[in-house]
Amino acid sequence: MYWLTQTLAIMALNIRTIPARLSSSGVAIVGIAGVVVVFVSVLSIATGFEAAMQGTGARDRALVMRSGADSEMTSGVSAVEADIIRQAPGLRRDGQGGLASAELYVILDLPKKSSANTNANVPMRGIEPAGVTLRPEMSIVDGRMFQFGTNEVIVGRGAHAQFVNLDVGDTVVSGQNRWQVVGVFEADGGVSETEVWTDARTLQGAYRRGNTFQSVLAGLESADTYDTFRDWLTANPQLNVSIRRENEYYASQGKTLSLLITTVGAGISILMALGAIFGAILTMYTAVATRAREIATLRALGFETSSVVVSVLVESLVLGAGGGIIGGALAYFGFNGYQTSTMNFQTFSQVAFAFRVTPRLLAMGLFWALAMGFIGGLLPALRAARLPIPSALREL
Repeated sequence: MYWLTQTLAIMALNIRTIPARLSSSGVAIVGIAGVVVVFVSVLSIATGFEAAMQGTGARDRALVMRSGADSEMTSGVSAVEADIIRQAPGLRRDGQGGLASAELYVILDLPKKSSANTNANVPMRGIEPAGVTLRPEMSIVDGRMFQFGTNEVIVGRGAHAQFVNLDVGDTVVSGQNRWQVVGVFEADGGVSETEVWTDARTLQGAYRRGNTFQSVLAGLESADTYDTFRDWLTANPQLNVSIRRENEYYASQGKTLSLLITTVGAGISILMALGAIFGAILTMYTAVATRAREIATLRALGFETSSVVVSVLVESLVLGAGGGIIGGALAYFGFNGYQTSTMNFQTFSQVAFAFRVTPRLLAMGLFWALAMGFIGGLLPALRAARLPIPSALREL
């Protein structure tokens, strides 16, 4: 109890004197805050991208592609195969058989709004009428639904925000093809919001795809009938297809880019953290040097050496916490919800998403700041404990 009282007394003294040393303390706080801003903001990119990918699809929908294809871009399904897939058990049924949408996936080259001289690949999806029924999360927020059998299109909210010529009433020109934009839709923030949708049959004719598609989106009776549906298709000798739950397919699509962003962000943050740690060390060394006589006096009066060490470390942790809180606040108000788009390396097309500064990221940033503060204060704390009392008392 006596040791604790001593330690708390010295800690209170150190913390109260921080404003008197604000210029030197500010170096450490600003350096740590800068690291936290970069750390949290970069990881918020990965978190936002993952949220967009994982928020797409449902467990009670299955995506059927050619066996061996790792994305819709490399897949191919004939109309005959699509008809066979509609006969599979485990599918939801309507008046015309199994509820499934044979779909086409192509790429449009469109300029970005952020830079008119920069073009990007925007996915264009041809769907059948069942494709609308299968996606209850899709809703029109501006304009109307396109008419099947025409060159009308609807565009996702993310694509509408990121690329030019996608307002209602605009005409999208791709080669010799012209598409009339008649609506804007949203889909719970999923990847679909980066796409342009039109009639699959019209898209087949425009791109001379004959009677072939690239995937079939199938609506299951329930999530539990997935195994029945998959086993029947894989056992059918007329088919050579792979089947995945829709949500699992999209989640896997985002892993490569998320890992890349996280790795790069961690590397940058570590390099910046080294500089912030050196700043904290210099700050705390300066604090110890300017209070050498004070520390020596406390030790001469009987204060424990360990109390001095802990007090210096706590002061350094307070500076780290201050930097962490400031950096987290700047990252949240500066980046949370910021809309952008990036390349999905699986399909080589753009995915629009929003930065997500989550409580978990803020907690990680604060922990990172405290770690920098602790490391930055450790050596100065040990120096304070080893100061020779006689020589320290003689210092001016």
